[in-house]
Amino acid sequence: MKIKVLSRNPDDYARETKRDIQRLPRNYDPSLHPFEAAREYTRALNATKLERVFAKPFVGALDGHRDGVNCMAKHPGSLSTLLTGACDGEIKIWNLASRDCRRTIQAHTGFVRGMCVTPDHSNFLSIGDDKTVKMWSLTSPDDGEEEEPVHTILGKNIFTGIDHHWKDPTFATCGQTVDIWDHARAEPLRSFSWGVDSLNCVRFNPIEKHYLASCAADRSIILYDTRGSSPLRKVILNMRSNVIAWNPMEAFVFTVANEDHNLYSFDIRRLTSPFNIHMDHVNLHHMYIHYTLILAYILQLSRYILHLKLSIQ
Repeated sequence: MKIKVLSRNPDDYARETKRDIQRLPRNYDPSLHPFEAAREYTRALNATKLERVFAKPFVGALDGHRDGVNCMAKHPGSLSTLLTGACDGEIKIWNLASRDCRRTIQAHTGFVRGMCVTPDHSNFLSIGDDKTVKMWSLTSPDDGEEEEPVHTILGKNIFTGIDHHWKDPTFATCGQTVDIWDHARAEPLRSFSWGVDSLNCVRFNPIEKHYLASCAADRSIILYDTRGSSPLRKVILNMRSNVIAWNPMEAFVFTVANEDHNLYSFDIRRLTSPFNIHMDHVNLHHMYIHYTLILAYILQLSRYILHLKLSIQ
């Protein structure tokens, strides 16, 4: 009488620790899996497509600053023009197409806290730790001429944020208060305060151009109307917000970047709670957002996903 004994190697099916995945036996007979090659090819193709969809390749670097870059501003009329401000008070104007520096300006003493370009695209404004607001020409000076500001405003406190009106020759700065300035005056047209020690960001609404919003150090977001004499409304979050951006298509919607690693979208008609919370950031202390870039990325991603679904079908 013959007896056949099954012999198995425990290393092929036993787990080394309790956290390991349970190993299952598999039959590699091709007659039992006639569509295995087609399935594996489809999975590999989908994985390659998804990898290209979510890839973030490094394009290039703009080298030249001697200290850390503290702020940036884009030109509203030229996609290839970028302005950067460093911690040593230096401002550089870059050409993104050729990736070279066109101008270097020693603008401030200390940090450059913010910059913005005027609507007529002829000048730009900068603020720094030296309590000054300076207007510079975007046109390079002639040979032999020194870089001099077109206009200089001396403030009483340090400015931490600046933004220009979308049409009128006025701009807003924030620090201990939110001040509305005119290009031709050295004193603010209007000042807003709501018992806050300091404010770190201010933004004009691109549609309802008389409205603006700011982020404060007491974890609050404050709304203003330049036609009034006092702030409009205020909402307080659990942690401080760093940057605010208005929706360019819906005048009543804005998004703030908060220190709890989330983005909160609010409707100014119902400020009791955000209508959308965007969660995916990890350990980010300063998040800068721009609605145009977000919408362009979402549109491009939706096109890729739609193309991927069609190819899979």
